[in-house]
Amino acid sequence: SRRRHTRYWRDWSSDVCSSDLDEFVFAKQREMQLIPAAVAPDEVFLRRVYLDVIGVLPSPVEAAAFLDSKDPEKRSKLADQLLAREEYAAHWALKWADVLRGSPVTISERGVHSFHRYLVRTMAEDRPVSDFARELLTGLGNTLNKPAANFFRISRTPEDAAETVAQLFLGVRVQCSRCHNHPFENITQADYYGLAAFFARVQFKGAQFGLDDEVVYLDARRELNNPLTKKPQPPVAFSEPAEGLGPDDDRRVKFADWLTSSSNKYFAQAVANRVWFHLLGKGVVDPVDDFRDTNPPSNPQLLKALADHFAKHGYRMKPLIRSIITSKTYQLDAQAPRQSANSADPEAYFTHAAVRMLAAEQVLDAVSSATGVHERFKGFPAGTRAVELPEGGVLHPFLQDRSEEHTSELQSRQYLV
Repeated sequence: SRRRHTRYWRDWSSDVCSSDLDEFVFAKQREMQLIPAAVAPDEVFLRRVYLDVIGVLPSPVEAAAFLDSKDPEKRSKLADQLLAREEYAAHWALKWADVLRGSPVTISERGVHSFHRYLVRTMAEDRPVSDFARELLTGLGNTLNKPAANFFRISRTPEDAAETVAQLFLGVRVQCSRCHNHPFENITQADYYGLAAFFARVQFKGAQFGLDDEVVYLDARRELNNPLTKKPQPPVAFSEPAEGLGPDDDRRVKFADWLTSSSNKYFAQAVANRVWFHLLGKGVVDPVDDFRDTNPPSNPQLLKALADHFAKHGYRMKPLIRSIITSKTYQLDAQAPRQSANSADPEAYFTHAAVRMLAAEQVLDAVSSATGVHERFKGFPAGTRAVELPEGGVLHPFLQDRSEEHTSELQSRQYLV
């Protein structure tokens, strides 16, 4: 088995690595004595990259043009074309809407549409995720006119906001520390309430028309008491006190500064790992929101390279997505090579493409595309695709199971997984 492995890697062409990401992936595979799959044929890559980047299948004309092309750079050129398509924004806005849990259950019917339009604009402009996070965490005002402030309608308490921020932007689950110090990790109850204290002054008013016109504002008199000390908890970001705050200063700004600082490696790692998960089907840290010492990354060098690339390009998603989809790792075939009986888990080291289920919206749009019959959604213009719908609240037989499942997740508080 060792001789077979060595011979395979010796025969593998020297130019297999198309990016530094490949270098780290294939180096780890060699270390673990794993054999990668062959590069997927054009027709497989074409379908995969369309669905992953813009959420729809290629048209017959688009497929024929790509498959007939003899241009050796056609895959990288296609990556650039897809990232410039308007469908990209709707597809990735839906992913963010899912993890942010925006739905009529949390932010009302009109709120959902306002929040969705905001997410689509953010994705279309390829705004830095650091700016996006800052807007969400410091949002104020009427939530219909200031849609980023809907973050606090979804996470209405300081504790909810702390848990969501930690899980989404740091990849850390802090829920266990709400009642006690984490039994296995270096996360204490003081960490939990110190994080929640940043959001203690967020309040709401003007609940009209079923919460449609709710306003988010700050009340400098509000504090969060630590259940152990019974005293107001000062804001602390994982053992880093928020220094230099005046009594009327917005603590959330201080936290956003800490979160998106270049010295905070966890922000870039968590977001980059989530993007890798969406494109490869498995995170370098898996699950994507469970960074901890007892759940280390399968490939630390790869995770660092992803985070460094993300930070280098201003925390923008498109350069990171392009780097991933033009890598040989992303383009490997789904046919898993035969490994030795005692080998490590091939999927953890990305030896082949993961076979993944399509989202319900993608399946419905694919059926519409194949039949030439546009699906109609009540209250939306003719020609609206399922992937363009705002999260939740759309009653449609094909999407109903998804909507019910999403509502159940909201009610059980099992989210961001």
